[in-house]
Amino acid sequence: MARPNPSIKPIEIPCADDSLALEMTRWLAHLRAERRLSPKTSEAYARDVRQFLEFLAEHWGRRASLAAFAALQATDIRAFMAMRRASDIAGRSLMRSLAGLRSFGRFLEREGRGKVGALTAIRAPKIGKSLPKPLPVATAKRLADAEERAGESRDPWIWARDAAVMALLYGSGLRISEALGLKRRDVPLPGAGDVLIVTGKGNKTRMVPVLQNVLMLIQDYVTACPHSLPAEGPIFVGARGGPLSARIIQLTMERLRGALGLPDSATPHALRHSFATHLLSRGGDLRAIQELLGHASLSTTQVYTGIDSERLLEVYRSAHPRA
Repeated sequence: MARPNPSIKPIEIPCADDSLALEMTRWLAHLRAERRLSPKTSEAYARDVRQFLEFLAEHWGRRASLAAFAALQATDIRAFMAMRRASDIAGRSLMRSLAGLRSFGRFLEREGRGKVGALTAIRAPKIGKSLPKPLPVATAKRLADAEERAGESRDPWIWARDAAVMALLYGSGLRISEALGLKRRDVPLPGAGDVLIVTGKGNKTRMVPVLQNVLMLIQDYVTACPHSLPAEGPIFVGARGGPLSARIIQLTMERLRGALGLPDSATPHALRHSFATHLLSRGGDLRAIQELLGHASLSTTQVYTGIDSERLLEVYRSAHPRA
C-alpha cells in the first residue's frame, strides 16, 4: 500500500479534514504529472470535488473525512446530483462532476486508501443531443467575401487570407485545424487540380474536392501575402509570418457576426455543418458525405438528417393548405 509523502503539504479545504485534503492534493498532482490532463480539466475536476465535499459537510453536519468518503452511499451521491440539478446545472456539467469524483475514487483505490463502490453504482446523466446549427446558403457565401471585411483597419492581404480560409471551410467541409494544417504544396493552383489531401483526426488522411473559385481566393491571398510561403510551410500564415492560429479565424468570425447580425452559433465550425447540411438537402448521399467529412462512424454523420427533417417539416407547415 502506498504511503503519503510527508513532504507534501495538503491544500486547504475547510469542509474536509487533513487526511482527505492530503489525498486530494496527491490526486491533483497525479492528474498533472502522470495523466497529463490539461490545466483547465484539472481545475474543473478540483472544483467539482470541492463542491461535492462542501455538499457532504452540510449534508452530514460535519467535515468530510477520508474514512467517511470511502464509506459513501449511493444516496449521498444522488442527493448531490439532485441539488446540482435544482440549480439548473446542465447534464454535461453533471457528467463532468461525476467523472471527476470517479477519478478521485479510482485514485484512492489504487493507492490503497479505500474503495468508493457507490461511485460506480451511479448512472451518468443522460445528455440530449443538440443538432448542429448550419448557416443559410447566402450567409455562408457572404462569409467568404473579402469585401465584407473592407471596413476593418487591417491589411488587405489579411482580408484575402480570412476570406480564403472561410471559403475553404464551407467549400470543402474542413475542420479549422485541417485547413490551417495545409502546406502550400498541398493546394493546387487554379485550373491545375481539384482535390486536396487533408490530414484529419487520428492523423488520418482523406481526399476532398475543392472548388475552383475557392482555389482562386487562395491564390489571391498568396499573391498579396507579403511573407515567404515555401512549399513545405503552412499556406496560411499570421500577420508576422508564423503559422496562423485558429483563434484568429474565430475572432474574425466574431467580428463578422456583429457586422452581419448573425447569431452566436455562427462559428467557423458552423461552416462545416453548413457544408454537410446543404449537400444533404440537395440530394447528397449520406455515405459520401461521411467520407468527405472524415467521420469514422456513419452515426456521427446521421445527425445531419435530423436538420434536414426539421427543414422539411418547416416547409410542410408553412406550405400545406391544411397545416
